Amino acid sequence: MKQAMNVIAGILVVVGIMMASGAGGDCDGKCMELANDLTTTIVTAVIGLFLMLSGAVVFIINESRS
Repeated sequence: MKQAMNVIAGILVVVGIMMASGAGGDCDGKCMELANDLTTTIVTAVIGLFLMLSGAVVFIINESRS
């Protein structure tokens, strides 16, 4: 069970990192009509940070249980 929780926590952390890093999109000013608006960017970044934090908490709790 401990191994499964570590896998789930790792997936949460990785998906959170990908969401937070890709929240603004990579537009370089050449595709502004396809870029995210500010609200979508903030919501996506906050959800990504929440997923990273949730995965880290699961890791910490799982390691404290011996």
